[in-house]
Amino acid sequence: MLFTVPPELIQQQVSLALAEDVGSGDVTAALLPETRQANARIICRQSAVIAGHAWFDEVFRQLDPATRIDWQISDGDRVEADQLLCELRGPVRSLLTGERTALNFLQLLSGTATSVRHYVDQVADTGARILDTRKTLPGLRLAQKYAVSCGGGTNHRIGLYDMVLIKENHIAAAGSILKAVDTARGLSPQLEVEVEVETLEQLEQALEAGVERVLLDNMSLKTLGQAVSLNSGRAILEASGGITLENIREVAQTGVDFISVGALTKDVQAVDLSLRIKED
Repeated sequence: MLFTVPPELIQQQVSLALAEDVGSGDVTAALLPETRQANARIICRQSAVIAGHAWFDEVFRQLDPATRIDWQISDGDRVEADQLLCELRGPVRSLLTGERTALNFLQLLSGTATSVRHYVDQVADTGARILDTRKTLPGLRLAQKYAVSCGGGTNHRIGLYDMVLIKENHIAAAGSILKAVDTARGLSPQLEVEVEVETLEQLEQALEAGVERVLLDNMSLKTLGQAVSLNSGRAILEASGGITLENIREVAQTGVDFISVGALTKDVQAVDLSLRIKED
C-alpha cells in the first residue's frame, strides 16, 4: 500500500516550486504564440522505478487545467531505458513553462523509488524489510516517504511527533535507558517506544524496560546475530548504520526485522527524463 500524501500539501509544494522557477513570468515561453497548442512526450532514459505522478500533474493543472496528460505507466512501475511514460497536450507556453518543475519532481521521486527498489531486491526472501529515515530533503519529506513506498520500502516515523525514538544523547541526558523509557511512557503513553542501542548489554536493558522496538546501531554481523538470539522475539529489531547494497543481504540474514537506510532519501540520484515537444 502506497503512503498517502494530502492533496493540499502537493498543491502547496508545487505552488512554491513554480513561484521559485517562474517568478514574474516565463520570458522565454512568451516568445511563442499564446494560442498555439502542442503535444509533448516524456521519455525515461534509463531503467528506473517511477514515482511522482501527482506532483507532475499538479504542475500543469496550476499552469493550465486544460492540459491533458495520458500516463502509460503507474507509480511503482519499473520501466526500461527509452520507455514512454506519458503524453501531454496543451498550450505550448504552459508545456514549456512547466517542463522543468514537473520533471524535477518526477526525476527526484523516481530516483528515490529506484534506489529503494535496489535495496528491496537485495533482501528478497529474507523476511527483512527496508525502512526509510528522517534524512530527507527539507520540505519534501512526505513526498520522499511516498516514493519510498513506491519502491517497495516501509516508512518509519514521519517526524518527531509520531513515535518516541530514544537515542544515545537522550539516554545520556536522562541518566539511563530505563529512566528515559519510563519518562516516555508517562509523557506519551499512546506512542510506540524505540530505543537505540550499541551493545548487547544495552539491548538487555531496553528489553527489560519493555520497549516495542530496538534499533541496533552499527553492530557487526556477529553481534546482530547474537542480538536476534537474545531478543527471542520480544521486540521488533531494526538494524542501522553502515548499510550498503553490498552488505545489506548479510545484515538481513542475521534475522533482524527491519533495516533502515538513510541513503534512500539522502543520497538521491535523479532519474534521467526527457520532455520533447511536437507542435501541431
